[in-house]
Amino acid sequence: MTTARPALDPELRELLAGMPLMSRLYPDLLTLVRGLAATPVEPHLAHRRVERREVSVPTEDGAAIPLSVFRPAHPGRATAAPCVYWIHGGGMVMGDRFSQIDIPLEWLDEFGAVVVSVDYRLAPEATGGTLVEDCYRGLLWVVEHAAELGVDPDRVIVAGASAGGGLAAGTTLLARDLGGPAIAAQLLICPMLDHRNTSVSSRQFSGEPGVWTREMNEFGWRCVLGDRTDDEVSAYVSPALADDLSGLPTTYVDTGSAEVFRDEDTAYASRLWAAGGQAELHVWAGGCHGFDALFPGARMSATARRTRTDWLARVLAPATAA
Repeated sequence: MTTARPALDPELRELLAGMPLMSRLYPDLLTLVRGLAATPVEPHLAHRRVERREVSVPTEDGAAIPLSVFRPAHPGRATAAPCVYWIHGGGMVMGDRFSQIDIPLEWLDEFGAVVVSVDYRLAPEATGGTLVEDCYRGLLWVVEHAAELGVDPDRVIVAGASAGGGLAAGTTLLARDLGGPAIAAQLLICPMLDHRNTSVSSRQFSGEPGVWTREMNEFGWRCVLGDRTDDEVSAYVSPALADDLSGLPTTYVDTGSAEVFRDEDTAYASRLWAAGGQAELHVWAGGCHGFDALFPGARMSATARRTRTDWLARVLAPATAA
């Protein structure tokens, strides 16, 4: 039986009608999707004065994690800039460091932020904690090299979309528990937070083609976790499992009412409040998964992006003396 579900925003529904949608993922289809042309970054840089640097960060197991660093080309800039550490989406099984890169580049424009995007290893080739540990390793490199990057280490924002939002949450938990870098804020856009996949919203968006369905979500998590039981899953990998959400930085959580992750995202914000933390939660009525990345020109997308940027402006504003 099909579960009743919130309707899509009319403009988004029309835009989605012209887009090929899937109901599920499987290994051969993943191979096909990965074989498509990679996200080109050059069109996003063509109209910006940006210095680009490519870095390779070694991991403990001998792998190399690519980072792309984008800095505003401001000769003679005297003050250190905020940094947005970007973690891309793709269900933890696809995408690269240039996926959804237009989102953080807006903050380079707005705030003069240095944007660093990490190319963490993907499942199923990498499993368990490898993905979030790659992200954390890249974050450590950024903070260790803050002076040469022109970054203010007290104004580092960890941000990500979808799988990247979940990895951003896991990276922030790691930083707290390992005494790592002090993160100024975390910005979680439709984050993938809970491997259990049992919420009402996950069941609502099942059985029919969509941007990201319950079946696709199950595939992504299975690629990451393999045969691990719930007791063997780390909260750094599936942040909804974290027993303690205290001591985390101010948080922005963004989701749509018409998407799989709605309930796990709203629950995470509620638990941050319950732990005494600060969170700003936006549930966009009729928003599908990733709507603002897929259709940045849609009215709701423009509003969602502007609202996030306004929040970041408040986070990055200098503290006023009492």
